[in-house]
Amino acid sequence: MSDTIEAQCRALIAELGLGGGADVAEVTPLTGGVASDIARFRLGEEVLCAKFALAKLKVAEDWRAPVHRNAAEYAWLGFAAQVDPASAVRLYGRSEAQHGFVMAYIAGPDVYLWKTALLAEAPDRDEARRVGDALGRLHAASTKPGFDTAPFQNHADFWDIRIEPYLTFTATRHPDLAGDLHEMADALHAASQVLVHGDVSPKNILFRSEGPVFLDAECATMGDASFDPAFCLNHLVLKAVHLPASRARLLAAVGAFWAAYRAFIDFEDAAALEARVARLLPALMLARVDGKSPVEYLSETNRDRVRRCARALIADPAPTLAALTGRIEDLLSHHG
Repeated sequence: MSDTIEAQCRALIAELGLGGGADVAEVTPLTGGVASDIARFRLGEEVLCAKFALAKLKVAEDWRAPVHRNAAEYAWLGFAAQVDPASAVRLYGRSEAQHGFVMAYIAGPDVYLWKTALLAEAPDRDEARRVGDALGRLHAASTKPGFDTAPFQNHADFWDIRIEPYLTFTATRHPDLAGDLHEMADALHAASQVLVHGDVSPKNILFRSEGPVFLDAECATMGDASFDPAFCLNHLVLKAVHLPASRARLLAAVGAFWAAYRAFIDFEDAAALEARVARLLPALMLARVDGKSPVEYLSETNRDRVRRCARALIADPAPTLAALTGRIEDLLSHHG
């Protein structure tokens, strides 16, 4: 166990007035993330979690990000709690000095991580539809009069954490697609349409009986509504490549997600938004094999399959998500 993370937890609890440093017990570092140090600990009868932003992310490439993004994450989690309490985690306070905050530790017999269920090919429990529904509610709420956008003017951070490592860096590996990737990058950077979570990934979504709980909103910014759906659906597509026995079910889940999300689109033309999602998703596919944060579960053969599909779809975008998944199925079926 890291003495540093234990000391950080004790100092954070003391600063927030939640107890004395000596009241913190059973500190256990949690793994899985690359952008923050996270630990579970006991404070009296409660089990809590502390999260501290890192300046240099834990990946092979040199990837740095400003630690003040921790404030945007805390603000996003607070917003989610107001809009859809079932999709939020309880918050206990944040330290500006330590760039860290305390939240409830979610556990229980009914709690599971969506990524774990997907990779285990567990029976479908309507997760994609429920995530699309929750995300649609949050996006729509952020477009209503009175929403405070001030905590989320984080376009520079979003460039550093998402656009550069996923799109412009990937463009250096695929110069022939650089024009398309840079065009998408610039459009995302310029947008301020909805509150974007920025990391709607199955690894950041817990399910409990009330519904999905979104975590890890470090990238939160006002931005383009296409980013969160594309980012999430990309993971279903990647797992469809990785798990051929579940391919049909996972590609069908893309449609279920979108149908639920689409019901909340009252802030722009739904077809135009779907077309942007369908265009961005293949770029994110390519980023997860050739960008700064490649997924860990793909074999080299499947990395090549993803690369081939993504390149074809970037060069010739599908107009809808149904067309996109149909073409992916066709590419995988005919080319192995």
